[in-house]
Amino acid sequence: MLRKTLLAIAVATALAGCNKSDEEAKKKEAAAKAANITLQVASEDTLVVQSTGLASGPVITGSIQPERRADLRAEVSAIVLQVLKENGEPVKKGDVILRLDETSIRDNVNSAEEAARASQQSLDQTQRMLERQTTLRSSGMVSSQALEDMELRRNTAQSELAAAKSRLVTARQQLGRTVVRAPFDGIVSERKVSSGDTAQVGKELVKVIDPASMRFEGTVSADKIGVVKVGQPVLFRVNGYPGQNFAGTVKRVDPAANAVTRQVEVLVSFAGPSQPRVAGLYAEGRVESQTSAALTVPQSSLVQAGDINYVWRVKNGVMSKAMLGIGTRDERTGNWQVLSGLAAGDTIMRVPGSNFKDGLKVAFIAPKVVKPAQAVASAPAATVADKKE
Repeated sequence: MLRKTLLAIAVATALAGCNKSDEEAKKKEAAAKAANITLQVASEDTLVVQSTGLASGPVITGSIQPERRADLRAEVSAIVLQVLKENGEPVKKGDVILRLDETSIRDNVNSAEEAARASQQSLDQTQRMLERQTTLRSSGMVSSQALEDMELRRNTAQSELAAAKSRLVTARQQLGRTVVRAPFDGIVSERKVSSGDTAQVGKELVKVIDPASMRFEGTVSADKIGVVKVGQPVLFRVNGYPGQNFAGTVKRVDPAANAVTRQVEVLVSFAGPSQPRVAGLYAEGRVESQTSAALTVPQSSLVQAGDINYVWRVKNGVMSKAMLGIGTRDERTGNWQVLSGLAAGDTIMRVPGSNFKDGLKVAFIAPKVVKPAQAVASAPAATVADKKE
């Protein structure tokens, strides 16, 4: 029994040794095949690392706001009768947005008109009396004192008429303020009242903005404001427009820093026709105050795995992994600054592949040259017919 057990163990050991030898042989065979594999690539599959201009500068954060905006407030105390425009509706200059109750103000206008009419009649009467007194004075039938008293009454009537006309103008202006109109072409951005609300003097009724006058109202840290100048380019992104960069120009730098945050406001105008049409969106970018030469690689070539960054470099027909130290990202192009790991003139793969390995041989495919005969043969039949004619 013991002899059979020892024999079985010996057989199993021999089989395990054979299997191990077979696995090692297969691994060596696979390594040999991999060593003989050559990756065929075209020139457009690679790129040469070169030194380019890298823009840098202070970070600017803020929001998109319209330059032309109006907060329309009540100038008279009245009840809101009708709201004609809703949020988001376009308006033209002079369009009626809402109406206020004009009943009491209309009564004031009528009263002022009657007072002005009475003052005019009083003036006309005193003027006629003064003319008669003047005629009688020339014949000696009226004393000088009586004539002076009549002139004083005429002057008083003139003053009362001027005051009555002034009150009438004021009443009519108040009547006109019961109709709220758009001050310019734009869009109603916020309606604050509804029909039936009581509008006191100074109460905000509606906001109107001009979407064509958007600008970036941002802030820059005070310790970086020294390098920000009017006219410098700004590249920024806007929340709600993913993957899209907007270009602008510094229009104005506030001469005073905020007393609480110690940040300085910077106004940026859009440089092109492309701009958001919605106000209040968060934006963040960078003022391109400085430009320096640096090696850069595109995002498509860079492999990022945690804190490890590398590209696949091709040198002397062999591919190898090049570990990189990267810096800032150029928002204009999306390229990353290379601090270490590559040199100008190095060739890297434009897009990394899953089958790339260290030591993989690389062979460049020569571009096909089209012969003149082939070019003529491939020409359209109509062109050849034209030549024969």
